[in-house]
Amino acid sequence: MSPRLLVSFLGLAALPAIAPADSLVLGGGCFWCTEAAYEIKPGVTSVTSGYAGGSTKNPTYQQISHENTGHAEVIKIDYDPAKITLDQLLAFFWKIHDPTQVGGQGNDHGPQYRSIILYTDDTQKAAAGKSRDEAAKTWDKPLTTEIVPLTKFWPAEDYHQDYYAKNPTAGYCRLVIKPKLDKLKKDPAPKP
Repeated sequence: MSPRLLVSFLGLAALPAIAPADSLVLGGGCFWCTEAAYEIKPGVTSVTSGYAGGSTKNPTYQQISHENTGHAEVIKIDYDPAKITLDQLLAFFWKIHDPTQVGGQGNDHGPQYRSIILYTDDTQKAAAGKSRDEAAKTWDKPLTTEIVPLTKFWPAEDYHQDYYAKNPTAGYCRLVIKPKLDKLKKDPAPKP
């Protein structure tokens, strides 16, 4: 029996309406960085690090690190569309990484760190294309971001989830993620 039917059957007060949630999958370098950046956005309900855009089923971090699966490190962002829009999430994406860099992000090199947006329907595809066109006006070099259909999102291993929150004193977290988050908190729309 559904929770609403059970509430009705027991004569209890109605449950409040559950806000709809949508999802967006994208990658902009190391998923530890993008995950931490999106977790500070109001309206984002959860962020899951994972892999997408490749051909190997149920890939592991070890496999994608060898650069032969075709996957990118990505995040799946669940969000409340009443509090943050798809367009706002996409606009933020262009600000938290360098979408002009080929073959990685910063010191992270390899196709698994590429800039990518994976859409699930025509609405997301159109929004991603429009957002990329707008972002291209603000960058001096051409954008390299792929916009491709999402065929499958594979969650990363547990130790990658909420990595920054669990490991704030780790070297990468202190030297790369924390400065980025500090900058984003001061100016939520800076270029990297």
